[in-house]
Amino acid sequence: GERGHDPTVADVASAAAKLRGPDQRRWFARQIMLPEWMVDAPPHLARDWHVSARPAGKRCMVVSSNGITISRLRNGTILHRFPSALPNGSKKGLSGPASSYSILDCIFHEPDETYYIVDMICWRGYSLYDCTAEFRFFWVNSKLTETSAGDPPSTYHRYRFSVVPMYESTLEGLQAAYSGSTPYVKDGLLFYNKHAHFQAGITPLTLVWKDNTCSQYLIDTDSEGQVPTEQHVVLELQEDGKLVTSDDPPIAFGSLDNEFIQKSNLRPGNLLRFSVRDESVKLVDGKMEIGQLQLAGKLNRSRTFADSHSKVLFQYAARHAPLRIEDLVAAVQSNSMEIESTDVEMQG
Repeated sequence: GERGHDPTVADVASAAAKLRGPDQRRWFARQIMLPEWMVDAPPHLARDWHVSARPAGKRCMVVSSNGITISRLRNGTILHRFPSALPNGSKKGLSGPASSYSILDCIFHEPDETYYIVDMICWRGYSLYDCTAEFRFFWVNSKLTETSAGDPPSTYHRYRFSVVPMYESTLEGLQAAYSGSTPYVKDGLLFYNKHAHFQAGITPLTLVWKDNTCSQYLIDTDSEGQVPTEQHVVLELQEDGKLVTSDDPPIAFGSLDNEFIQKSNLRPGNLLRFSVRDESVKLVDGKMEIGQLQLAGKLNRSRTFADSHSKVLFQYAARHAPLRIEDLVAAVQSNSMEIESTDVEMQG
């Protein structure tokens, strides 16, 4: 049965058609569920998590309604406006109320011009916000096959849609996601907590991890595409001069004084790139403290967000003591042993 429409789902759907100004774009960007970076393996990895090989490409929200499909990047700008075989995604396939919409969380993979679906937020007006990840993955797989959205492109279907395979985070699942072949270029692994509801913004209930084997982009590069000798971080300048991450609430890594801000012609909301001296970094209770930030430049408009704390931490770890695939395997194995011993107790 239909539940009452989630107001956020309706807002996202209507906003997709017309976003005005930077504030609306920032609002839209916050509706995406963003993973934290995995610095330590979470407890119960084998029991409570799914894993998939993340496609390299552009993360976007895809909304189909009223005979048109629109994809928007995380910063709110339109990537494509096109006819698709999603429900009400083209003039040809209108069924039920034309305004009933579907919202998919996708990664657009340029080489094969395919939208790879990582999550489903809404299908034919039915909100999946309050459903577990496990149910959403089941739903997206069963619903997509009811349409021809997985077919090769045609007149009323400009881009193909394909579901990213999800595995249980067992040894076999981890192996399949990490080493298995995919039709797309991989960019790390995505982990979803099975029991988690859809949560907009940065959440520890979905995690991203990568190494040099399953990603071409382990350590962040500078504007020239080179790996800088020192770690770079991107922070946002606030009204009070604080330099903060994109977390909610934001974490301050330092501040600039007023005189410097005015002299350098900086404004609140600017995204600034800083280099970080290794020796100025301290790790305190899993939080990172940076003693000295060196301004390396201002970022262009296309980026809407500062780095998150977990990303800065992951990048630091990647340079010094990375979490390796062997560590994930060990975490899964210790989980599996726990699960087996619990099973034995229950049978006993």
